[in-house]
Formats: sequence, structure tokens, C-alpha cells
Amino acid sequence: MTIEKPKTFQEYIERQDETKKEYLYQMEALLKEVLPDAKEKISWGMPTFYMEKNIIHFAAFKTHIGIYPGAKAIEVFKEDLQEYSTSKGAIRIPYQDPLPKKLIQMIALWCYTNRKKEK
Repeated sequence: MTIEKPKTFQEYIERQDETKKEYLYQMEALLKEVLPDAKEKISWGMPTFYMEKNIIHFAAFKTHIGIYPGAKAIEVFKEDLQEYSTSKGAIRIPYQDPLPKKLIQMIALWCYTNRKKEK
């Protein structure tokens, strides 16, 4: 029996354990605050904000929340991200750490602005 993939942010978040839910709902709220006109979808199995193009994704993992703004954003914000584990296009925030809300919002706004320029 295959498990049906979530179709909405709500379905995705509600499938997680309580600790993860708290972080995921915080992520959703803080991204909605700075991207009020963005649409929501599940893309690559992750909650995704988009406007014509994907802006930013996030996902729950065993020990961290993953944020996926893309490689350019990681490079631009590398000084601010030094205390977090990063890879080419990902930021990993351990569940024991508070979400760096202002930093995430700055990255999301940067992604939105730069995706618009890519048209």
C-alpha cells in the first residue's frame, strides 16, 4: 500500500510529529508574512512558495528543518549563515535551535526579488 503524497501545506505539516509541526507552522507563517502574494504548492515533496517560479521550499527531516532558497541565495547570505549547516542550495536548522526568523525572511525576500528579475 502506498501512502498518498500530501497535496497542501496543511496535509504535509499535519503528518509530522509535534516538534516538527511547531517549526513548520512557524516557517509557513513567517514566509507568508513577507511573501503575502505568493501561492503555495507541494513541489519536490516539499511545501513551496511560488509566483510563476518557485521562490523557496522547506521540509522536515529527522533532526532539522531544511530550507531551500537555491545556491545563489546561500552564496549571498553565507556570512549570515555561518552558524548553520549549509550545502549548495540548502540550509539546515536543528530543531533545538530557534528559527532565525529575520534571516529567513531576508533570504525569502531576496529570492522573490531575484526570481522576478530572472523573467
